[in-house]
Amino acid sequence: MSSTPDDPKPEVSAEADDSATSEQNPADADKAAGVGEQTLSDPKPPRRWLRWALIIGLAGLLVVAGTAVGAFYYAKDQFEREGPAEADSVFLLERGTGLNKAAAQLEGQGLINNALIFRIVLQVVDRAATLKAGEYLIPANASMVEVANILREGKSILHKLTLAEGLTSWEAMQIIAADPVLIGKVPDIPAEGALLPETYLFTRGTSRADIVTQMEAAHVEVVERLWDERAENLPITSIEEAVVLASIVEKETGVAAERPRVAAVFINRLRRGMRLQSDPTIIYGITNGQGPLGRPIRRSEIDRKTAYNTYQIDGLPPAPIANPGEASIAAVLNPPTTNELYFVADGTGGHVFSKTLAEHNRNVAKWRRIERSRR
Repeated sequence: MSSTPDDPKPEVSAEADDSATSEQNPADADKAAGVGEQTLSDPKPPRRWLRWALIIGLAGLLVVAGTAVGAFYYAKDQFEREGPAEADSVFLLERGTGLNKAAAQLEGQGLINNALIFRIVLQVVDRAATLKAGEYLIPANASMVEVANILREGKSILHKLTLAEGLTSWEAMQIIAADPVLIGKVPDIPAEGALLPETYLFTRGTSRADIVTQMEAAHVEVVERLWDERAENLPITSIEEAVVLASIVEKETGVAAERPRVAAVFINRLRRGMRLQSDPTIIYGITNGQGPLGRPIRRSEIDRKTAYNTYQIDGLPPAPIANPGEASIAAVLNPPTTNELYFVADGTGGHVFSKTLAEHNRNVAKWRRIERSRR
């Protein structure tokens, strides 16, 4: 084998490597290090349109909130401030009237300033917005809140109808028919003595039939209560008889203090089997309760026998001759203890009482002289 010298390998010194490295492009060095170009550049600023959108949105919310607050305080001020009515006024809220119509009517009548505010506030406060039908007195300068409270509480104006003691049922129905506030047709005339004379309160819209029913119910309540409290050993066997006698007492005197005494006279006569001899019973038999007689009783009428003429019949007539009040019914069922059997007018609106027929005849003679002096 021939021997040949090996080719010497070129030697790479550390210095040569370093210089090569130092002479590389900085960018290439960065790429070699795996660092991208954008890593060393400044970050992009946020987008301006997003910033302005946030600003505008916030401003809008502030405007809306400010408007809402302003509207709230404006509505509150309007709702609570004095109203436009210069004087007390009557407002009628008919049945079935809704809030919208009621608010419009209030504004149209000059009782509130703004129907829209009235309606909206009421709906916010009470979703049901319950206004009660009725007739109301609205004070002068009442605020909307005061008006709303009046209509929500339902305290309507109360009207009065007075049935005086001693009126017949026919006379009572004339009064009921003539009342301008009651509504509906006049019902049939109730049985005589079935109504309680009293002052009745009612609201507009009450029917005539309703008020008659109320009077009848009041009568039943009173007579049943007084019957349970009656004295013992009375010559009266039923509630019906008590009402009949009470009606005679009622027609005999208009002086309240005399009712017990008049009742005692009739109770005493019934116990002794004496006829009552009451002039009002004669009159009822003539007029049938349809108004006053308008003249003195004739002798022929005293002598004529009718079902109601207590000069000619024993005991009580078959039915009441008027509607007695509670005081007369109480007087009949709890009369004072007396020995009096007679009474006659004394010329002053009352009566003079006596125990004997002779004394009574003297009192009658005095009354006749008074009558003659007045002609």
